[in-house]
Amino acid sequence: MQKLIRVTTVPISLGKLLQGQLKFMSQYYEIIGVSSSGDDQLDIVSENEEVPVIPVEMTRKITPLQDLKAVYQLYKIFKKEKPTIVHSHTPKAGTLSMIAAKMAGVPHRLHTIAGLPLLEAKGSKRILLDTVEKITYGCATKIYPNSTGLHTIVTDNKYTSSKKLKVIGNGSSNGIDTSFFDPSLYSEEENVVLSKSLGIDPNDIVIVFVGRLVTDKGINELIRAFKKINEIHTNVKLLLVGTYEKDLDPLLPDIEKEINTNTNIIMVGWQDDVRPYFAISDLLAFPSYREGFPNVVMQAGAMGLASIVTDINGCNEIVTDGENGKIIPVKDTEALFNSIKILVEDHELRKNIAARARASITSRYERTYIWKELLKEYESLDH
Repeated sequence: MQKLIRVTTVPISLGKLLQGQLKFMSQYYEIIGVSSSGDDQLDIVSENEEVPVIPVEMTRKITPLQDLKAVYQLYKIFKKEKPTIVHSHTPKAGTLSMIAAKMAGVPHRLHTIAGLPLLEAKGSKRILLDTVEKITYGCATKIYPNSTGLHTIVTDNKYTSSKKLKVIGNGSSNGIDTSFFDPSLYSEEENVVLSKSLGIDPNDIVIVFVGRLVTDKGINELIRAFKKINEIHTNVKLLLVGTYEKDLDPLLPDIEKEINTNTNIIMVGWQDDVRPYFAISDLLAFPSYREGFPNVVMQAGAMGLASIVTDINGCNEIVTDGENGKIIPVKDTEALFNSIKILVEDHELRKNIAARARASITSRYERTYIWKELLKEYESLDH
């Protein structure tokens, strides 16, 4: 059996973003997972996916000395294990493991791109990140953008030759388990209990956001738009499921103050299971600046919610405007306000869009379909 090593920067990516994938592939390949240890999180991944893991400490920031150390550790692992394929996800793991895999002579060096943080960078930081990206792709033998929009961005920026690029299936890194994200799993009684505990009344309309509460996710615009909605409709609530990242990408001080003081904004923090929160919501607002292929939008759709998303890659592939959601320009508070207002006020339109949402996901992004498409790709590499 050939050996396949999967690498991510932090264990949550290996365990959550690629959930079930390593276990599925272990039927066909000898699998090893590599990531930072993350306080026993990597061991939990090993247990859940039933594959061995090796910890290599990697950071999400620019840390040259730690990065060099990690490259050396990865090189030693690849030399010892002799994998046929090294497949990386997440930017830092991609750069470090592609360099190490090339040095170690690994035949198939694959990297999945699931979003490009550098698109929001400016000046010398952008030049540095562009260079790092080109090094990653230069060391890789194949690059998998997880959306057609990302494929276009990579081609337009001339990061690598189009011969190296391929989108697996219809996009997404891991698809979605639509039997897990299914609104029928939640009874009316359960939804009422959770709503009540959060101070949500039966006649309230709930807008949900799931993700990191950072500038890049469009939270500044979302809070401004919501504030305006609240001036017209007092029965609209905003449910924020996620945590701040104040060191990496803080929100504006007045926005954070609004979140903390507006009684119609309900913050529930990080949740291991987001489904109950989708089940009590009426629509998803996801005004992100950049994405790869956002799981949240697929999850919301599978849970039967209408979505408002920005016109960026991934989002504009999952959502068709007017069909299963609404698409607005990036960083446009006014457009976000108008779309929320329409869906809050027009119950019929909201219901019709929501009714089409689940089928739009199940038909294109079922998890096992993505896994089989990736397996086909792996098998084609041997020829």
